[in-house]
Amino acid sequence: MERWIVYAFISMAFAGFTSVIAKLGLSGISGDLGLAVRTCFVFVFVLMFAAAVVPASELASLDARNILWLAASAVTTAGSWIFYYKAIKLGDVSTVALIDKGSVVIAVLLSFWVLHETVTTAKLVGAGLIVAGLLVMARG
Repeated sequence: MERWIVYAFISMAFAGFTSVIAKLGLSGISGDLGLAVRTCFVFVFVLMFAAAVVPASELASLDARNILWLAASAVTTAGSWIFYYKAIKLGDVSTVALIDKGSVVIAVLLSFWVLHETVTTAKLVGAGLIVAGLLVMARG
């Protein structure tokens, strides 16, 4: 199995734990405060991780284009997190997490349109099944 697939499955496992743990952490506080506290910890952990694994020489390869696109990604991540935390504070984590995975459909479409990645039949079927699941959930 290719390394990136292993990383993707590890990411999936962490993301699954994250939602449940976050819901526990929101007990008695707003989703907005919970997100702010969580984000502070994420910031510290990611900086420690980068300090341990990113060679200092790599900083020189950063250019304005990298910074622009990563900043745009940060804006969309913040928007996603803000509304995700509002949703898990008010709703069932299991339902919110499933709806959130509808982002896969958006990612498939944007990867084709913006990045010119190949959209295979398997990807289209998978995206269609996700949409079908979202429709089932919306009615139930």
